[in-house]
Amino acid sequence: MATAPSVSYSITVRLEVPASGSAVSQLTHAVESSGGAVHGLDVTASGHEKLRIDVTIAASSTEHAAEIVQKLRGIDGVEVDKVSDRTFLMHIGGKIEMQSKHPIRNRDDLSMVYTPGVARVCMAIAANPEDARRLTIKRNSVAVVTDGSAVLGLGNIGPKAALPVMEGKAALFKRFAGIDAWPLCLDTQDIDEIVAIVKAIAPGFAGINLEDISAPRCFEIEARLREALDIPVFHDDQHGTAIVVLAALTNALRVVEKQISDVRVVMSGAGAAGTAILKLLLAAGVKHAVVADIHGVVAADRKDLVDAAPESPLRWIADNTNPEGITGTLKEAVRGADVFIGVSAPNVLNGDDVAAMADGAIVFALANPDPEVEPVVARETAAVVATGRSDFPNQINNVLVFPGVFRGLLDAQSRTVNTEMMLAAARALAGVVGDDELNPNYIIPSVFNDKVHGAVAGAVRDAAKAQGASITV
Repeated sequence: MATAPSVSYSITVRLEVPASGSAVSQLTHAVESSGGAVHGLDVTASGHEKLRIDVTIAASSTEHAAEIVQKLRGIDGVEVDKVSDRTFLMHIGGKIEMQSKHPIRNRDDLSMVYTPGVARVCMAIAANPEDARRLTIKRNSVAVVTDGSAVLGLGNIGPKAALPVMEGKAALFKRFAGIDAWPLCLDTQDIDEIVAIVKAIAPGFAGINLEDISAPRCFEIEARLREALDIPVFHDDQHGTAIVVLAALTNALRVVEKQISDVRVVMSGAGAAGTAILKLLLAAGVKHAVVADIHGVVAADRKDLVDAAPESPLRWIADNTNPEGITGTLKEAVRGADVFIGVSAPNVLNGDDVAAMADGAIVFALANPDPEVEPVVARETAAVVATGRSDFPNQINNVLVFPGVFRGLLDAQSRTVNTEMMLAAARALAGVVGDDELNPNYIIPSVFNDKVHGAVAGAVRDAAKAQGASITV
């Protein structure tokens, strides 16, 4: 729940008030005294005796919005006509649509766009299947695939409830990278069925974006699809987060003047995002990493891991981290650490824990909406603080990378996506912040920075071509 008025909980209240008297001036006072914020007050109709006014209000929650409306009803002479939730209004009928690139104005257009002219194009592709990338939407299409099992921290809400998120993802692909993305919400959570379905629909796409699929299932689904398909498969919850974290860490280390190979990193969270972040950090040069989950520090001799299968994610973490053999709790592990990265749960650390870290500490508390440690408290002793929230500086947001990553992959006609491409994306994103801009409250650019997506796309495209991953190198 938001703690301050937010556009996410904004409403527009249509009401009628007397044309004379103090009712109009009382509206703003009523909202602000209730903890809301007036973003607009528009007179939509006027008469000698009555005014019709639309008041746009930001609240901090659905319940808070209802409280504000009730207070408006209590103003003498005010009649509340209609209350509209602006977020729900934006979603009515969905947020995306398909449009034709060519007008169909007459019989000639119809004959070329569809039958009989389309048959010649079909036969050309049948003779040379790679022509599908040149002659169809495949060259610019990404499937956004989910089973609704791990949506935005909402959990296992199923495919229908996940659709608004997938629509939003598709809209962002188009807005920031010009990519045509299609939400595909699957009514199954069976690994074999998901893999089979995605393999079956893959011919129509140049890339697969897996989204909001729960761990550890997402690991197997991604691995099997990468093995089976000749187009890149990218699980954004894992790799998008990892790329932005590495870019932000790169710049945070510039601020505190430390080297990535020297710092000790402590992570909280060993799920999909945590594992992907860890692997990319190790590839980038981190040598001293410790991971903690709900049971404490992940160590090779921890009781629940001694007999774990070698292929299990936690066993992999145990075998590839914690060279000093640290045991115990997260709070114990974070003492003296240079970097804390949280992708876990709210309030697992406090101000004393951050104060016990090394000088020039970096804290990335990314649990959303409630982070692992209160950012204001962390900033009292940490040199750099980042969160997953938009109401604090240094927001770690996947939107910074997934449009550019796929733009680069599609432009290169890449058959895969790998660690080198992700490292290139992270370097490019970090590089958008110039030396004259860098400071503790600006280690990562805004998603609306017009340099971001082009920089990421170019770096990924060049990396794909350099590694021979493209169809045409």
